[in-house]
Amino acid sequence: MPTTNEKEERRKSYKKKCKNTSELRRRRVEVSMKIRKAKKAEQILKQRNVTSFDEEDCLFPEQQKAGAAPIMPMTFVDTDPGTSTIDRNVELELKPLGREMLLEERNPPIDEVIERGNIPLTVELLARDENSTLQFETACALSNIASGSSEQTKAVVEGGAIPAFIALLSSQHPQISEQAVSALGNIADAGPLYGDSLIKCNVVPTLLSPVTPQTPVGFLCKITWTLRNLCRNKNPHPPMEAVLQILPALIKLLHYDDKDMLSATCWAMSYLTNGSNDCIDVVVNTGIVERLVQLLASEELAILTSALRTIGNIVTGTDFQTQVAINCGVLSVLPQLLRHRKQSIQKEAAWVLSNIAAGPSQQIQQMINCGLLPPLVEVLSKGDLEAQKEAVCAVTNYTIGGTVEQVVQLVLCGVMAPLLNLLTCKDSKVTLAIFDAISKIFMAAEELGEVEKLCFLVEELGGLESIEALQTHENHMVYRAALALIKQYFSSEEDEDKDGVAGR
Repeated sequence: MPTTNEKEERRKSYKKKCKNTSELRRRRVEVSMKIRKAKKAEQILKQRNVTSFDEEDCLFPEQQKAGAAPIMPMTFVDTDPGTSTIDRNVELELKPLGREMLLEERNPPIDEVIERGNIPLTVELLARDENSTLQFETACALSNIASGSSEQTKAVVEGGAIPAFIALLSSQHPQISEQAVSALGNIADAGPLYGDSLIKCNVVPTLLSPVTPQTPVGFLCKITWTLRNLCRNKNPHPPMEAVLQILPALIKLLHYDDKDMLSATCWAMSYLTNGSNDCIDVVVNTGIVERLVQLLASEELAILTSALRTIGNIVTGTDFQTQVAINCGVLSVLPQLLRHRKQSIQKEAAWVLSNIAAGPSQQIQQMINCGLLPPLVEVLSKGDLEAQKEAVCAVTNYTIGGTVEQVVQLVLCGVMAPLLNLLTCKDSKVTLAIFDAISKIFMAAEELGEVEKLCFLVEELGGLESIEALQTHENHMVYRAALALIKQYFSSEEDEDKDGVAGR
């Protein structure tokens, strides 16, 4: 079940009436962090399975599946006779942190290793180019530690691992550089502070150097996952210099067929567009919006969800940015998404539509031309409550920006019945949004001289009883809105005279 905070953030994610403009694109950031932390214990077990010598193992750490290619166990070679006692002790420390035990145990002795102060010594082993097996196992162990709690990640970073891992990206052994990518991805996944540290260490150019048509898909998947984590930084946002370096690689990755890679790339794009209009503009100007719209037809839920979120962020921007998405065909895809079998997709699609409906009447007309009113009314009638809330905001924005003729078309599509039914919603903000929409519809009726007909429709649908009941609502804004509507359109002159006497 979504938390109260998550619902509150969601309600702020609209343009115009349904959005707090000071927090235009701020949503889910805090909730996402909480969710990631809550799942960390389970995630650690999965993220340990991050590297294989099998180049076809392209699953992300958090997406390992039963039946995936097994990880071949690696063990330490015998220490050379000339190795110091300290180095040998560090090697022995790493053994219980090897992939086999980490995959089998939920509570490996990570904290014990950190408390003994051996992380810096372990980091030094990453430079042992003469012993590639030891180098690989060290990278694997440190990557596993970095995938743990914030304190464990902090210990790895403070031990000097970031520059050491960046250096390993250029290793002549692909499995070592691939493991270094996974380690850097785990560090970036710990939060914006660590992602910012990676960017300040100039990780992006070195990380992107292996992205070529010849790079194995498995390696590209891990690079994509790491880029996604770097882009997720919200406070602060990745610096524009880093974004401009990352974008060309993301555009290339969006044209691969691997579903995990496409999903991660779209999420990276969604994070980059979850900012100011300038951030959106940088992405829009690459010409990638058309490809993102194409991905809305994907049958893979992970790809569809992430691509839809990115498009949704883009249409929260300026009318020009929204028009780019419209020109790329987003309106022709939305009807089927509003009728998608997954309610979460219906909700996201209704959110996207609500922001398009907040545009000028010309964009609203394009919505009408693409047949979006009937499926919108369907969501308002039959969708789950969260999708219905998004649809209410779409209707409210539509009535604010639409012409009288466009509002009439919405009424003819049957919007009044579900709109009035939702007046019983427990959410005061949704109720107030509905009153805004009904008021705009009545204003359109006034211009056409059809107020009496609209009043009859409201009464026939049982809406007047619902409105009257809200006059006793605990929220003073709700009962005032209900009272104002009744006084203006449903009170006779005799009733108004009685009210005036009572007032005196």
